[in-house]
Amino acid sequence: MALTYILFVVGFFALIIGANWLVDGATSLGIRAKLSPLIIGLTIVAFGTSLPELIINIFSCSKGSSGMAIGNIVGSNIMNIMLILGVAALIYPIDVSRMSIKRDIPVGFIATALLFIMANDFFIGTKHTINWIEGIALLICAGIYLWLTIVKSKAPASDVDTIQIPLPWLKTILFLCGGIAGMYIGGELVSRNAQIIAKSLGMSESLIGLTIIAVATSLPELITSVVAAIKKNTGIAIGNVLGSNILNIFVILGISGLIIPLEFDSQMNINMLILIFAHSLMLLFVFTGKRKNRKISRFEGSIMVLVYVASMVFSISQSSSAY
Repeated sequence: MALTYILFVVGFFALIIGANWLVDGATSLGIRAKLSPLIIGLTIVAFGTSLPELIINIFSCSKGSSGMAIGNIVGSNIMNIMLILGVAALIYPIDVSRMSIKRDIPVGFIATALLFIMANDFFIGTKHTINWIEGIALLICAGIYLWLTIVKSKAPASDVDTIQIPLPWLKTILFLCGGIAGMYIGGELVSRNAQIIAKSLGMSESLIGLTIIAVATSLPELITSVVAAIKKNTGIAIGNVLGSNILNIFVILGISGLIIPLEFDSQMNINMLILIFAHSLMLLFVFTGKRKNRKISRFEGSIMVLVYVASMVFSISQSSSAY
């Protein structure tokens, strides 16, 4: 077990280094491409930080253990909104762009609602699963969203950080590749060893997916958003969270559903409702500021963190009693 804890810590440091490199490389690339920090977060950074969830789900599904796949995504998305966005806001108040309010937050709602409907088989099937047909539908939704994000959302030059100077091309590519590789290796080490620790404590597969695995695979989003907030680049911080949540459902569950039908425990409906509540609370906080200055303040960030802790305590107690 000593080696398990050592590898867990090593993975955590790999995540920190990888996140720093990814933020710097993505920002440099975005400046060169004249994209806003929000778009960078929604695409490049979101894909990179979603790698751990994707890898864990692929490995789990290929081994026939699909029970934790949905729990991993639901738990990760709750953590992304309530804890990660909350912590980032505590560091530096987060500016929320008009585009996020018009497109990304509503798409997050739609993705969550679609997951709830599919998992409860309102469309296809008699069992609580997400099958390959629904997996394809989710991937089509991902394609539409990415098209709207990249093609239809060219930011004006005024939205681009003109103060920062982009890195040389070679350094930009090395930072991007090294950052993604570092987060992949770190996420894998943290997730794998967290699972070993959890199983040694006698936790169920569903509970592991919802808590330990979800927290471990969300570490890249946490580190990336914290680093972005420290650098006062809140466009990447919120874009990372919103983009990761949408891609988690559309891309990761879509691919997972193609590998094996994903079993959905009806007990998870409670956590689905918590996720919907998290979206609603985020939207409420966005609209409590001035009309031309939408922000998530430090006070609101602290509320989000406290709500996350309370929801996790409730989820663990409910899941433990169910098993």
